[in-house]
Amino acid sequence: MEFVILAVVIAVVVIVALGGLVVGSRRRKQLPPAPPTTPDITAPPAEPHVGDEAETPREEPRRTIEEVDLPGPAAPVVVEEPPAPAIEVPEPTAGRLVRLRSRLSRSQNALGKGLLTLLSREHLDDDTWEEVEDTLLTADVGVAPTQELVERLRERVKVLGTRTPDELRGLLRDELIKLVGPDMDRTVHTESPRDTPGIVMVVGVNGTGKTTTTGKLARVLVADGKSVVLGAADTFRAAAADQLQTWGERVGARTVRGPEGGDPASIAFDAVKEGIAEGADAVLIDTAGRLHTKTGLMDELGKVKRVVEKHAPLDEILLVLDATTGQNGLVQARVFAEVVDITGIVLTKLDGTAKGGIVVAVQRELGVPVKLIGLGEGPDHLAPFEPEAFVDALIGE
Repeated sequence: MEFVILAVVIAVVVIVALGGLVVGSRRRKQLPPAPPTTPDITAPPAEPHVGDEAETPREEPRRTIEEVDLPGPAAPVVVEEPPAPAIEVPEPTAGRLVRLRSRLSRSQNALGKGLLTLLSREHLDDDTWEEVEDTLLTADVGVAPTQELVERLRERVKVLGTRTPDELRGLLRDELIKLVGPDMDRTVHTESPRDTPGIVMVVGVNGTGKTTTTGKLARVLVADGKSVVLGAADTFRAAAADQLQTWGERVGARTVRGPEGGDPASIAFDAVKEGIAEGADAVLIDTAGRLHTKTGLMDELGKVKRVVEKHAPLDEILLVLDATTGQNGLVQARVFAEVVDITGIVLTKLDGTAKGGIVVAVQRELGVPVKLIGLGEGPDHLAPFEPEAFVDALIGE
């Protein structure tokens, strides 16, 4: 019996031992293989980055915030504004033509001195009188005025008999003054009978000097104590508005302008509106140069006039003519007079090689007076036309 129990115990122990071996082998089969061991590699020293010191930092003394000098408050930045343009004081217009007499010297040589030389001859035959006519025609006096003057001179010389130089100068002076027309109203009308500024429109063909004349006329009015507003209605010529504004700034006159290529009638309308609002004495409107042979451009000039007159009628329409163009200038004048009612003539470039007789010819052609003449490039070289002073400049002392 005891052998049986011992055999059973031994059998149980053997079975338990075999079962442990089986379970252990299964667990060893399910475990993953151990990773291979990698050798230790020493990394190279790191490269310095931007802002890092290339070498090992050293111990340096450090300061506390109390020991550091902090910058004081920044000084305020002063922006200097460009200085305002100096306001010029134009020279007075009274007697300005007398002061500019020397600028008519070449016209004087062509007309006045030439006539005095011919009339001083001892015998005035038909050939001499033909030379007198040629001198007058060359000076652009015109055919009809020349014939009238020669007839009056011949009659007076015949009655006078003997002729001293002083008598000849007096005779010629009287007849030239009559020819120029001393009784014509040469006032530039810049005062309106209504409660509005005087409105002046400046017209003419390309290159006659309208913008410059408008600026110089502003100086004339300022010199006479008037306040002026300028209207830059020449929107087709590059920098025309800048040029006019520069003229205005020199004498303290404000310029009303619009975009380049804008509607000139609209700008002219606004200029008059601003002039009325400011209580200005005069508004000067500079228009674009017109080719007198282009119907569309001339019609547009008529539109500017009609739009401006929605505020008030124009008090003055000045036609600017280049005195050196001679008979071509008379053709231009005739066309402009058909589009707008010209009330006065401005003759530019009457100094230099110009011929004084154009004054007579253009007045006869249009039936309106020459009111202003340009005698140079200076800002004050625009003068009110005075017949007596003009003739005295032509014939000399």
